[in-house]
Amino acid sequence: MLPLVRVCLVYDCLFPYTVGGAERWYRSLAERLVADGHDVTYVTLRQWNRGKQLDLDRRVRVVSVGPRMELYADGRRRVMPPIVFGFGVFTHLLRRGGDYDVVHTASFPYFSLLAAALLRRFRGYQLVVDWHEIWTKAYWREYLGRFGGTLGYLVQLLCVRAPQRAFCFSQLHAARLRAEGLRGEVTVLEGEYGGPSEAAVAHPAEPVVVFAGRLIHEKRPELAVAAFAVAATSIAGLRGEFFGDGPERATLLAAISAHNVTDRVSAPGFVAVGELERALRGAMCMLSTSRREGYGLIVIEAAALAVPSIVVAGEDNAAVELIVDGVNGFVAADDRPDTIARAIVQVHELGLSLRESTARWFAENAQRLSLESSLEAVLASYAAGVRR
Repeated sequence: MLPLVRVCLVYDCLFPYTVGGAERWYRSLAERLVADGHDVTYVTLRQWNRGKQLDLDRRVRVVSVGPRMELYADGRRRVMPPIVFGFGVFTHLLRRGGDYDVVHTASFPYFSLLAAALLRRFRGYQLVVDWHEIWTKAYWREYLGRFGGTLGYLVQLLCVRAPQRAFCFSQLHAARLRAEGLRGEVTVLEGEYGGPSEAAVAHPAEPVVVFAGRLIHEKRPELAVAAFAVAATSIAGLRGEFFGDGPERATLLAAISAHNVTDRVSAPGFVAVGELERALRGAMCMLSTSRREGYGLIVIEAAALAVPSIVVAGEDNAAVELIVDGVNGFVAADDRPDTIARAIVQVHELGLSLRESTARWFAENAQRLSLESSLEAVLASYAAGVRR
C-alpha cells in the first residue's frame, strides 16, 4: 500500500479553463490522489477571474505562480508565459519544495521543468516528468525558425538530460526520449481514457463525419474539409460536423466556403462534452487530420462509442499507434485530400461491420487504455521513490 505522499503537480494549464489531453490528465491525477488521501498541490498559471470558485475538488490546493496570460499568438505558443511560469515555479519550490515528496511536472513548458530539476537535490523531492511529446530538431526549426528552433531544441535537450523518472504516452515519443539521451528508465503509459469501460452497442450510423479539436495549425482543419468535399462526391447525403475553436477558425470557415460545402458542414465551435458525445455517437466516423499528436485520446473516445476513426500517417503523429487498419478505422497513408477521402469512403462501405469490430477492439483493449491503469503505474512509481 502506498504511504501518504505529498505531491506537487506542475503544469501551466488547468482543466476546464484550458482544454486538452494534458490538462485532463493532470486534473484526473490530482483528483485521484486526493481521493486516496494524499496531499496535493497544483502549481499553474491563473486562467480564471480572481475570487472565482474553482471547478476542481476543494481538497486540491491550487497555487497560481503567474498572472493570466495569453498562451498563444498566431496559433503558436508564446515564449513569455513559459518564462514567467518557470520563474514562478522556481520561486515556489525554493520556498516550499521541502514540503513535497514528489514534484510531478509536464516536460512542457520546459523552463518549469528546469526549475524543478535545479532544486531537486537541494529540496530533496523525487522528480517525475511526463513527456507527451519530443520534438525533432527539424520540427523545432519549422515551428520557431532556424535560430529560435535551435534554441528550443537545446532547451528540450537540457530537460531530457536532467535526472528524472520519465513517463511517455506513446512508443514514438518513448523511443525519441531514449535516443536523445535520457538517463534511466522510460515507462510508457498507454491509458488516458477515463470513461465507461463497457463498449457501446454498434448500430447503423448516419453519413456524418465528425472532426473535433482545438483549431491550431497542426490540426489542419482545412485539410479535413478538403477531404470531406472529395468524399461527398461519392457518398450521397454526407454531412460534416467540425467542433472546436482556436486561431485557425477563420481558415476552417474559409475552407468550407471555398469547397462549396456550406450546406453540408456545420462548425459550431466548442460545445459541451455531452453534445459532442451525442454527435459522435451517431456519426459514421471521427476524422483527425492532425500532423502532430502525442497520444490521440479522441480515437479511444470514439471507439468506446463503436465509432471508427481516420487518422493521417506522419512522423510526429502518435495517434496512428491506436489504429488497427480495417478493425477500428484507417490510417491514411499520406495527407492528400483524395487519400483521406478514400478512407472515408471505405468506412462508409464497411458500414455496420466496421462499427461492430470497433466495439470489439475497444472491449479487448479497454483495460490497457484506461486512465486507471496509468494512474496505478504512476502511484507505484511514487511508492518506489518514497521507499528509496
